[in-house]
Amino acid sequence: MSVRILALVGSLRAGSHNRQLAEAAVKLAPEGAEVEVFDGLGDVPFYNEDIDVEGSVPEAAAQLRAAAQAADGFLFFSPEYNGTIPAVLKNAIDWLSRPYGAGAFGGKPVAVVGTAFGQYGGVWAQDDTRKAVGIAGGKVIEDIKLSIPGSLTRFAETHPADDAEVAAQLTEVVARLHGHAGETVAA
Repeated sequence: MSVRILALVGSLRAGSHNRQLAEAAVKLAPEGAEVEVFDGLGDVPFYNEDIDVEGSVPEAAAQLRAAAQAADGFLFFSPEYNGTIPAVLKNAIDWLSRPYGAGAFGGKPVAVVGTAFGQYGGVWAQDDTRKAVGIAGGKVIEDIKLSIPGSLTRFAETHPADDAEVAAQLTEVVARLHGHAGETVAA
């Protein structure tokens, strides 16, 4: 049985280290796990109930919802912007939390990881992401964490997949999330 994990990246920058972490997660996924990085978060309009009308939901938001509905679990990659969650990631959570009571998270397991330049690796943003996605209906796996500090220097010349320590930690994150998602699928 294959388990589908949808990766959402909170940085739109082409050279984003969080995007590189997500790419590494795709490569390091264990057998039976498929990690898909969602492209297009930058195209999703800010959430507005006036445009969230059945039959006329903006295409980018509909694609996000469809990918989320097909997923068995979620892996968020969050940098830290001014001490908190990036707007693009919060916006994705808002779209996926609707319609109220029937959002795409639906109790599916969620893990939040990331990297940032600061000395704590973006923990405030990652904590805020856990809080928001938990309120939105995701089953946050609180003990799956990975915050990598000093991203600009650590990954200046090395892709996260080629950093042995990061690759080992990320492999563990994906394997553990895969286990939780597999239990949910089997239930």
